[in-house]
Amino acid sequence: MSVPIANLPLTQRPRERLLMLGPHALADAELLALLLGQGTRGQSALELAAALLGEYGGLAELAAARPEELARRAGIGPAKAATVIAAFHLGTRSRTTESVPRLTAPADIARVALPLFAGARVERLLVLICDTQNRLRHRAFVAEGAIDHVAVPVREILNTVLRHDGRAFAVVHNHPSGDPDPSPDDRRASTLLHHAAHTVGLRYLDHIVIAGETWSTAPPLT
Repeated sequence: MSVPIANLPLTQRPRERLLMLGPHALADAELLALLLGQGTRGQSALELAAALLGEYGGLAELAAARPEELARRAGIGPAKAATVIAAFHLGTRSRTTESVPRLTAPADIARVALPLFAGARVERLLVLICDTQNRLRHRAFVAEGAIDHVAVPVREILNTVLRHDGRAFAVVHNHPSGDPDPSPDDRRASTLLHHAAHTVGLRYLDHIVIAGETWSTAPPLT
């Protein structure tokens, strides 16, 4: 029989345990239960959290869940799904914004981008916007596609850079297939971006393709 968290002894309640012992003392399910707030009929928040982690296979897999997918799960809904996804992304951003990176080489671009694609199951296109010194000012995802294709919206990329007062930019997209080698389409996209950036007075830095923890560059076609 399910026992509501409110009926547990104080020393077993996630919120009280966090306040007394700190977050590192809590199991993944306890931390997730705090985000969920409450469970559903016949299932406490702690039990719901444990069930979610079991269904997805762990925190990394749950972090990669799409918001609409999570919202459809019984006992979750849009509000809880948004809270969980927001928490994961805040954690990711906290690890990638400790200092202002300078994108002077492809490895710098890959270092910034890799954490943002962790667990991604569909192709996504990221724009890294820099100032005149190639210091990173802003990160923005501008497209998301099927598992094997994402369109490269050149106009949207340039508009995004200009909206954030950028002077230079790099683009990054992932290959969920696991192969980081750029396709001919990837290289054609690099060519388009290179020429379009020059037309509007921006500096195009590079185009990186990520697959898991590996990456490669997609140079323009010559």
